[in-house]
Amino acid sequence: MNLGLTNKVALITGTNNPQGIGAATALAFAREGVNVVLVYKKMQFKYDESKTVKNGIDRYHKALSDTATEVEEQLHSLNAEYLILESDISVEQYAKNIFDCAIERFGKVDILVNNAAMYGEKDTIETLTTDTIELTFDVNVKGTLLMVCEFIKRRSDYGRIINLSTDSAQVFAGQITYGASKAAIEALTRSIAMEAGKYGITVNCVAPGPTQTGWIDRELEKAVLPLIPLGKLVQPQDIADTITFLASERAAMLTGQIIKVSGGHAL
Repeated sequence: MNLGLTNKVALITGTNNPQGIGAATALAFAREGVNVVLVYKKMQFKYDESKTVKNGIDRYHKALSDTATEVEEQLHSLNAEYLILESDISVEQYAKNIFDCAIERFGKVDILVNNAAMYGEKDTIETLTTDTIELTFDVNVKGTLLMVCEFIKRRSDYGRIINLSTDSAQVFAGQITYGASKAAIEALTRSIAMEAGKYGITVNCVAPGPTQTGWIDRELEKAVLPLIPLGKLVQPQDIADTITFLASERAAMLTGQIIKVSGGHAL
């Protein structure tokens, strides 16, 4: 299927984890001939280096605390045209600067993928703090909105916005601030789709289920698999494939949709 994406420009946030959705999406776009702009921010998570050799929270935290060097190497191997920026999407001026750099490099931005997200390690009603609330909503909601606003202001003659939620956004005990921020993203996806339609811009949201981005260890995998009807974890490529389709010419009449890619988890 010809997706009509050759020479389009895609800007993707949250791209420094080589096992992550952002990296998989960047590579999927590059294979379709898309010029890609990768944005990431190095986090300050604590992790045990000795435990990073296998999947689990330590491997995940290490990846989020690193640069996008490994992802860049993969793009280079594909002979992709790319630009990598380290920045903070939750700061208005930085969001503007990201688009300045992208447009200076490629002349336009056709596709925006809002993948960057923050979560608090203590996020139950008994443990969360105001810092967790503020940081989570600053990145997940404010950052997404700032990037969307800049995208629409600087729109090209082709427009696709794909936001990332989670399949448990409506009920996420144990990560209530994170879940609430993602539910907000689903709501703003529908609202922005209504407003952006007049520009020919589609706005959709992908809600992944339990996805192996390096954080799910074997014990957690055994616990979650019985909750997934298809019986296996979601892979980053599964999400990237859906995002690529939503960004394509073939999805021209899809807008305002929340699409769960979860193997049936949290239906």
